[in-house]
Amino acid sequence: MSTLKLGTRGSQLALYQANTTASLLNTHAGIDCEIVVIKTSGDRLAEVPLSEIGGKRLFVKEIEDSLLAGEIDLAVHSSKDLPAVLPPRLTLGAVLPREDARDAVVLPDGRHASSVDEVKALLGPAPKIGTSSVRRIAQLIALFPNARFEPIRGNLDTRLRKLDSGDYDALVLAAAGLRRLQHAHRISTALPADACVPAPGQGIIAIEIREDDRRTRELVSTINDATAGVALDAERAVVARLGGGCQMPIGAYATVAAETMTLAAIVIALDGSREVRATASGSVREPAALGIQVADSLLARGADTILADAQKVSTETSEQP
Repeated sequence: MSTLKLGTRGSQLALYQANTTASLLNTHAGIDCEIVVIKTSGDRLAEVPLSEIGGKRLFVKEIEDSLLAGEIDLAVHSSKDLPAVLPPRLTLGAVLPREDARDAVVLPDGRHASSVDEVKALLGPAPKIGTSSVRRIAQLIALFPNARFEPIRGNLDTRLRKLDSGDYDALVLAAAGLRRLQHAHRISTALPADACVPAPGQGIIAIEIREDDRRTRELVSTINDATAGVALDAERAVVARLGGGCQMPIGAYATVAAETMTLAAIVIALDGSREVRATASGSVREPAALGIQVADSLLARGADTILADAQKVSTETSEQP
């Protein structure tokens, strides 16, 4: 096998992730990659809010179908877009080092703020904030109680252009995407992880392969980042145990120090009116067990009721004509 076929979406960030992966594979495994751009259902419905079209699963389905059909050898994703349980015959072969996992506030024209309080002062009493994440909105309500939250999609450049032209007073985006696309200077302030718990897997690039493809598994293992991998395993275990999906108000964030991992998670009502949190520490050698422990703690505090209510709202929204 002289070349691997690497499947990806065609967005700015997706292509960055694909090219980064290809470059690392060339450097560490001596293998070239042919990048195959695959248009997903999420891309075709680019103007529709995610909550109305079934969530981020639509950004990976066609790519996974191509992987299963043998049309590509590996798929590169933002790991937060992946379902908690992968389709049969597929697995994660590697992950890349985690970028800044926090959410970031972006103000027009590159304005900066030293804190959330300063952002509030700059925005005024009833700002229009653009974000397409129900998890972010549910948590941001406490920080910006009188804000109007409006969906925004499209490439990063498109979103920033809409912000700077006055369509929004602020955006809340993943800091990782801004940094990777050389827009770190647009981060007005990063939100503390306890104020807005990141999405499971946020900031981690994931490489998906077929389970029975030993050759590709060996090649991608040369670029795997073990620290990001165990963090992702713990965070995904939370979501799997809770039975939640990509467009559910679940945050989970694991940090690693030596042989110990600390995992913090939140389940919050869509309107921010109820929340349950849990934090636990454990061995980096058993990340899934730690994720299950934290999820069980959340369930014991009523997370299942919050998620059931959120699922009902999501279903009703997606069924509206």
